[in-house]
Amino acid sequence: MSIVKRNNVFFPSLMNDLLRPDWFGGTENWNTNFPAVNIKDNTEGFELELAVPGLKKDDFKVEVDNDILTISSEITSENKETKDNYTRKEFSFRSFNRAFTLPETVDGTKIDASYENGILKLTLPKKDEALPKPKRLISIG
Repeated sequence: MSIVKRNNVFFPSLMNDLLRPDWFGGTENWNTNFPAVNIKDNTEGFELELAVPGLKKDDFKVEVDNDILTISSEITSENKETKDNYTRKEFSFRSFNRAFTLPETVDGTKIDASYENGILKLTLPKKDEALPKPKRLISIG
């Protein structure tokens, strides 16, 4: 006789059905206020890339405070159109806030940022003492 795992047990199935993400707008709508971030670690430092299309570089606020890097944006727009017998007023608000704790190896005073083609790119250089040391030849005496 072998042990068989049953997935159709009443209680777990009921809980899975009740807590399905698509009942709350689908998984594709979860965390839509946060832009996707790629973090690359290379020998010189770290690179952060945030996918934030449709914005201008002036829309971002990048700060470092107590080794915490905060990237945020807040955009408000309002459009009002008045014609003969009606008025149409539309407004929208978009914002996000991402915070990253910087490792001790990052030099927070030399962080650089650029925005091009919908990608906000931050370069976080490592401190000199954290960079790999060059290979050296040891002579045998």
